[in-house]
Amino acid sequence: MVITQQNLMQILPSAGANAGIFVPALNTAMARWEIDNPRRIAAFLAQIGHESGHLRYVKELGSDRYLSRYDTGALALRLGNTPEADGDGQRYCGRGLIQVTGRNNYRACSMALFGDERLLELPQLLEQPRWAAESAAWFWHSRGLNALADRGEFNRITRHINGGLNGLEDRLKLWARAREVLC
Repeated sequence: MVITQQNLMQILPSAGANAGIFVPALNTAMARWEIDNPRRIAAFLAQIGHESGHLRYVKELGSDRYLSRYDTGALALRLGNTPEADGDGQRYCGRGLIQVTGRNNYRACSMALFGDERLLELPQLLEQPRWAAESAAWFWHSRGLNALADRGEFNRITRHINGGLNGLEDRLKLWARAREVLC
């Protein structure tokens, strides 16, 4: 199943011109990572719609001070960033439509998408529509979220992506709209 620009605009009305930019990238990424039926696509689009502010943001919003929380301490170590205050927090901040974050995730994503570690040197690639969509679909697939979407376990999907249920009300509205359009 492929989505059209019209489908995407119905689901994410604030996407504007970005809908047309992202449709080809999303269709390619969803096909590659088996996000290939209406239930999976609806849940995926709802999640990326929320995470990216309706396709407006492909890089985590936050000042250097905010992003420095990824640079030292327990969170930095969990993400695979170096424990020194060396800028890893800013370098490997959230990017893509599902905000790949931290050196470990960038490495795993890079290996899956390119077969090498190029994202460690060029993390900004995940800000390009093609790789923003591919990284989101890879993340989705790598966490087994297709199976959760097939079972309608949307809150569990949200926890896998967000770590909690932040923005759940908006995500649920987008999911309902996506199911109405696609299902």
